[in-house]
Amino acid sequence: MKILIVEDEKLLADSIKSLLEKKGFEVDVVYDGESGEEYAELGIYDLLILDIMLPKMNGYEVAKRIRGKRIGVPILMLTAKSELEDRVFGLNSGADYYLTKPFDIRELLACINALLRRQGAQVDEVTFGNTSLDLSAAMLICGDNKIQLSAREFDIMRYLFQAGGRIISKEAILTKVWGYDSEAVENHVEVYISFLRKKLASIGSNIQIEAIRKLGYHLEVSKDDKKAAI
Repeated sequence: MKILIVEDEKLLADSIKSLLEKKGFEVDVVYDGESGEEYAELGIYDLLILDIMLPKMNGYEVAKRIRGKRIGVPILMLTAKSELEDRVFGLNSGADYYLTKPFDIRELLACINALLRRQGAQVDEVTFGNTSLDLSAAMLICGDNKIQLSAREFDIMRYLFQAGGRIISKEAILTKVWGYDSEAVENHVEVYISFLRKKLASIGSNIQIEAIRKLGYHLEVSKDDKKAAI
């Protein structure tokens, strides 16, 4: 699980990062709103911990912009503002939960776990075109046909499905699937995309993984199936 912390109090941000890493999470930290928006747009995080009073762009605006781009990452807002109007405004901006400072670290962990459980419990399967990805079994399904995916294939396929047709760069796939510290290169992505294309074809899927030059990959329904549906 990858978590992004957007908090300008460096001591607090780094303390939360250290705690979460001890719990087994992968954590990145940025200290201003503009950087928070840029990182969140990568689409590689499972949770965003977002302060409100930030340099360059406040947390309300960051949340609104993220939601405006249809990025569904759960957002936990941290703030010293405790008035009802502030909490309501934060939730209306796109936050999923609102935690006021100071807070007990046990409460923070409980909120994080609750949001991550909620995210995982929402769906066991995602669908695009005539094909589904079983999230519990790591399996592609098309009608009566199904095929097992390897761990890397599954991570890439889930990322593409969840993007809903949005273009995902090779760099983002490398970061999401292999991690920041990996020595993997873009050719690794290309190899696994080739594997996935063959598996989609083998089960009669009508979705294709399209490469957009210099931008990345996205899913789309084959043109023949689009015409047939008209």
